[in-house]
Amino acid sequence: MKAKSTQSTPRDSSLLTVPMPETDIAANAVQAQLDRTAQLASLLKTEIEAELNIQSNTIAQVAHRIATEVDRICSKSDRIQSSGQISSWRLTLARYRSQKCVHYYQLGSQRGRVELHSNLSTMVYRPIAPAHLQLTFQARYTLIEDFLQGFYTESLRAFRRENELAETYQPRTKLELAEYMAFTEQYAKRRITLPSQHNQQLIILRAQRFASRQPQEIAVDIETAMETAKNDEADTYGRSAVMQMIREQMVSDKGDGSESVLRDRVVMELMHYLESQDQKDCVDYLTLKLQDLSVPEIDEILGLTPRKRDYLQQRFKYHVEKFVTSGNWKLVHEWLGADLDQNLGLSPNQWEMFLDTLSDEQQQLLQLKRSGVSDQEIVQVLKCTTKQLQKRWGALLDVARQQRNQAK
Repeated sequence: MKAKSTQSTPRDSSLLTVPMPETDIAANAVQAQLDRTAQLASLLKTEIEAELNIQSNTIAQVAHRIATEVDRICSKSDRIQSSGQISSWRLTLARYRSQKCVHYYQLGSQRGRVELHSNLSTMVYRPIAPAHLQLTFQARYTLIEDFLQGFYTESLRAFRRENELAETYQPRTKLELAEYMAFTEQYAKRRITLPSQHNQQLIILRAQRFASRQPQEIAVDIETAMETAKNDEADTYGRSAVMQMIREQMVSDKGDGSESVLRDRVVMELMHYLESQDQKDCVDYLTLKLQDLSVPEIDEILGLTPRKRDYLQQRFKYHVEKFVTSGNWKLVHEWLGADLDQNLGLSPNQWEMFLDTLSDEQQQLLQLKRSGVSDQEIVQVLKCTTKQLQKRWGALLDVARQQRNQAK
């Protein structure tokens, strides 16, 4: 009889695995995170190089900073973490930020600065000056300039801090400046949760705080302050090379015909016009629309019911149409690429059809306008009042607008 073997049957090796120390688990998690960041940065670098058709060491640095920022956002967002689509969120957010950077790069330093300044000015136009200050349009505009100068400085400090850059870092290349401008726009739009559980954009909160520090007499003193600022080139912000670079061309020049500058002027003139018509709620509505807020968000902020919203929209449309056909028509049509030198934006065939629809009086009015005759002279030629002239010219422009829209 064979003796039973005393050798035991080998157990499943998995049961013998020694648990990994917590320090090793944490180290592996950190390494995995670094690998994901590096992989995302590499993808963004390739896409940016293809988009801009350039190669530079700066692109890799920019891509890595974007990837790191996106990873930080995704790790801190409970909504993203619980969505089950973290990878999708990472890629979407990263591409959004890289495309913003590309957009500002393609605009160039001058037009990019003007667009950024225009967007931020529109966001803070209302909160920068509460009603009790009774500011003129020029005074409000000057306040916006002062506020944004400080905000650009704050944004640069935040950019250095969040990207762990030296305190002396300044964007010097075209791509670095584009990255900084894209960051500043995103920084301004960050949502800050308030004690009331409501949230508000960071730049709005900053503007409200700035406005709360303004004295009642600011409307009287603002013009003097503006003149002083023009002559004081050695102030705190002015000493910074990057601040001087960013400040240049921020305010549109009357002779600059670039699209961004014209848009800036149109928005500001429209707001000025609405205020002159005592349409402050229309100014609020326009400001929120320019921030791409949804209808429910606008309703909540302005306290609108559906009925009140419809009434406000109709009133807003009415005043915009008056603005477009009033003394501002040339500025608006120049911005739209539809001024008189461009046949009001009509193709040759459309222009011929448009002329056929005009009466003899309208033909004469159009010819006088195209000849550069002043409105005072036109009034005398047509033997009408200034108000009648504006009404007739507005009707003519409306015919051209209808003609353009038919082709769309």
